[in-house]
Amino acid sequence: SVPFLVRLFPSVLTKFVYLNFLAFPVFADFRRPELLVNNTVSLHLTTEPGVTVGIWHTVPSSRGAEAQGKDRRWYEEALADAHPVIIYLHGNGGTR
Repeated sequence: SVPFLVRLFPSVLTKFVYLNFLAFPVFADFRRPELLVNNTVSLHLTTEPGVTVGIWHTVPSSRGAEAQGKDRRWYEEALADAHPVIIYLHGNGGTR
């Protein structure tokens, strides 16, 4: 009966494959990453008109002391300096 139900309701399959309705950890506030990960801030980048991408910018531990107490502007400027940037695409979950 499972293949029949999947054929009738394909959205059910995507829910169980991707599990994007689950949030883990349950009570974490993903809009405030500094509570979860050191030296991290949540930013929004405009990639083209009408398209905004939410990101977490985490500086490496070697720059951790420098990042202490800095505001969003410092993190935005750190994206434009000469240090390399690693982009991590987390997959198919619904949260960053």
